[in-house]
Parts: sequence; structure tokens; C-alpha cells
Amino acid sequence: MQEKILILDFGSQYTQLIGRRLRELNVYCEIYPYNKMPVPDESVKGVILSGSPYSVRDAGAPEIDLQPLKGKLPLLGVCYGAQYLAQHSGGEVQPSNTREYGRARLSVTDATVSLFKNLSASSQVWMSHGDTITALPPQARSIASTADVKNAAYLIENEPTYGLQFHPEVYHSTEGQRILENFVKDICRCRCDWTPGSFIENTVTTWQEKIGNDKVVLGLSGGVDSSVAAVLLHKAIGKNLYCIFVDNGLLRKNEFAGVLESYRGMGLNVTGVDAGNEFLSSLAGVEDPEQKRKIIGRIFIETFDREAHKIENVKWLAQGTIYPDVIESASVNGPSATIKSHHNVGGLPERMHLKIVEPLRLLFKDEVRRVGAALGMKPALLYRHPFPGPGLGIRVLGAVSKEKVTVLQEADAIFIDGLREAGLYSEVWQAAAILLPVKSVGVMGDERTYEYTIALRAVTSTDGMTADWAHLPYVFLSKISQEIINKVKGVNRVVYDISSKPPATIEWE
Repeated sequence: MQEKILILDFGSQYTQLIGRRLRELNVYCEIYPYNKMPVPDESVKGVILSGSPYSVRDAGAPEIDLQPLKGKLPLLGVCYGAQYLAQHSGGEVQPSNTREYGRARLSVTDATVSLFKNLSASSQVWMSHGDTITALPPQARSIASTADVKNAAYLIENEPTYGLQFHPEVYHSTEGQRILENFVKDICRCRCDWTPGSFIENTVTTWQEKIGNDKVVLGLSGGVDSSVAAVLLHKAIGKNLYCIFVDNGLLRKNEFAGVLESYRGMGLNVTGVDAGNEFLSSLAGVEDPEQKRKIIGRIFIETFDREAHKIENVKWLAQGTIYPDVIESASVNGPSATIKSHHNVGGLPERMHLKIVEPLRLLFKDEVRRVGAALGMKPALLYRHPFPGPGLGIRVLGAVSKEKVTVLQEADAIFIDGLREAGLYSEVWQAAAILLPVKSVGVMGDERTYEYTIALRAVTSTDGMTADWAHLPYVFLSKISQEIINKVKGVNRVVYDISSKPPATIEWE
């Protein structure tokens, strides 16, 4: 039985980050909304209570029944979780005199506790709360403080219960990972054996048993998730996996042929479908971004369904769903109504009446890449920048046409190829060219022009949840701008997007 840590989500923006940090320690964990906590079984080695945008003093603050957990399993409360444990154990939480947000120096007052094993006497941590624990529960004692927070960390005597009023999971807490490691290794006694190799072995065995000799169909996108899912399933069921790669006319320049060739080099059975004209004709005149996403999703479903029915006796539909998708669909606030309306496979299971295979549904993006590497996949495919499901359809702002897509493909190719040639591609999380619905006056030679504007977008990030604009060299940007204007007919102006996420998003639509 796979041992695990449960993470109970009270709505914090950092909850997924706790999960990622534990996975980096080779510890398997599962995230659940606080109000959907499963009954812990013998596989559960400990529980972490996340932060929250709420105050424990709010009338509608999230609450859970601590009875099945406290004193029975190791508990670690983080921020709201720590304050909740304290208040519901007899302590007191009050508003802080000043909002405690940002960097602080943590002073360990009891270095003998297991949670602080090998921790420096003083280290930087990240605070993010408006309340503070003013009185600890009976049997609890403080084990660390900051200049403004007396009870920055505490434990409850005679039970493995700990509270931290800071966030060990964020990068700004410089020794936070060591604290989490101490919790899972020394307090929860986890074996830390959740590795790409063990995941592959367990997944292949599981799906071999479930699928047997049935046929499985999978929609490839050229991205890392669907590609790793395909290679993993191919390892499990071989020739019974049938892959379909749809060209929606909104891919990057030469991407359809290039990706098809790479898949065949991996031994996958792939059918390529050129449906570009169908997508583009359906998008004609449509300007609303959400409407474009829905049209692209609908045509994809119709195309995929049509091609899949050419394969006899298919019983399973494989999807490249990863863990953030699973978490989002069961989040504290409920699934988003619009955030993934373009998701390529949305609606296919109901339409096709097939059983679902999601071999990557337990993995974060970085783990997907590590599994792909363990499967022997090429880095060029594993470390490709994320590319949106609707493709260039949401990078041509406003109405989409074949002419505009061609212009954008050429500009995008110059930008992406330029990043590779300059050795900058791997330093960027995601890069894109965007065709703006704006024309401006220019001068080329002795002629006055009135042509399109291209915006270049490049960001750095660890997970896409937040992102900073990439500080690319001015000389490089100047070179790319000149090359786009000189080589791409219809463009006379190039601008660079220096907005971070938040408040901006990575994509423009």
C-alpha cells in the first residue's frame, strides 16, 4: 500500500505548493478540500492543514472535525491551519496590531524538537496573515518566534501536533523545505520512496490489469502531458493504444509535420488529421475569446469522435489529465465555470461512452517531465514551452483568419527559433508572439505603411501559477524585432509585454 500524507485545503493560494514540496522529497501526498476529507486509513502517515484567505474568527470560516486526527496522526498546521488548531484546542487568536505579511527572521527557541532538526538558529520565513495566536492551548509551548510574532511555531506536548504561523512551502522561507522534510521523515516516518521509477512500475502494472486486451484511443496535442501519457500507456498495452493528432490550423509553423514525425520515431501508432479548414471556417468573424475557445473545443470533439469511430471496438479513452486539473475540479470554491472551457477532451467521455484512462492524474507538471525522462523521452519534447489548447486561436486577438494565422506563425517562428539560437529558450517558462487587432502607421523605404503590430511575450515561472516577465537582453529583442518586421509581410511594429502575473495573465486571451 502506498503511504501518503493528506493535505487539507482551506483555500490557500499556496496549497498546491505544499504538495509540490512533499513530492520533491519523494513523498506521495493527496490534496483534499477541507470539507471533503476522506476517512484516514493505515496508508495515511500524517496530515497538513493549509493556510486560508479566511480568519478563524470569521462567522463562516472553514471548519473540520479534528477528532479523527488530533493525537492519532502527526498534524502540521500552516498559517490558518496553525491558528485553527490553536483556537480549537483551547488557545486564543486575535487580530494582529499590524498585518504580518512578507519576510521575517525566525528565531528557534527550542532546537531539540524534531521539526527543527538541523535548522539554523535564525532563518528567513514568509508571513502572510492578519491574525496572530495570542495565547497557546494548554499543554502547548512555543518553539520559535519572530520580532513581531511571539508564537511563530508551537507544539502540543505528548502528541505529534505542530503549528507554524509562517509558510514553509514558499521559496522565501529559506529553510522551509528542511522543516517539511523533518515533518515527513522524522515525525511521520515516511519511507520517501515515491520516485519516477516506482510510479512507472506501479502505473504500468495497474493499467495492464485494468485494460487487459482492450483498445484505447488517446488524443495527442504535441504537449508534454499527452506525450508522456502516450509513452506510458504504450509501455503498458503496446499496439492496443491508438493515438490521434488533430491539426486545427492553429498550430505553430510546421508543427503538425514535425510532431507527427517525432511521435513515429517513438514507436507510437499515430493518425494525423488535417482539419484546419474546418476550424478556421467555424471561427470566421468570431471575436469573443470565450466563444472562440468553445468553438475550438467543439470542433475538436467532433473531429476526434469521427476519427476514433474508425477504430473498431475501442473501450477506453485516455487523457493527459494532471494533478492540478484534478485539484481544481474539486477545489474548496468548486470547479471554475470558464477557466478550462477549451480543454481539448472536455465532453468526450460523455459523447463517446468510453471508460477513462488518466495515467498522469496524480502528477504535477514537473513530475510528468521526470517520468518522461525516466521513460527515455527526448528533452526537446519534455521541456517544450506550454502551448494552449486553442493554439494560435487565442494569440490572434479578435477575429481569426487564415491570413492572420500565417502572419503570426511566421513571427512566432522567428521569436522561438531566436530564443533557441541565443540559448535563452530554457531560461523562459513560456514565450509567444501575439497578433494585435491594431494597425499603425510605419515607413518602409520610401513607402508609408499601415500594418499589424506583434506583441512578444516571455515569462519566467516555476509552475505557471504566478509569473514574471522575462528580462530578455535588449540586443536580442532588437534583433528579433528587426527580423520580424523585415521578413513578415503585414507587420511594421513589434512591442514587448512587461506585465507580470498577477495582475496580467500569461496568455492575452
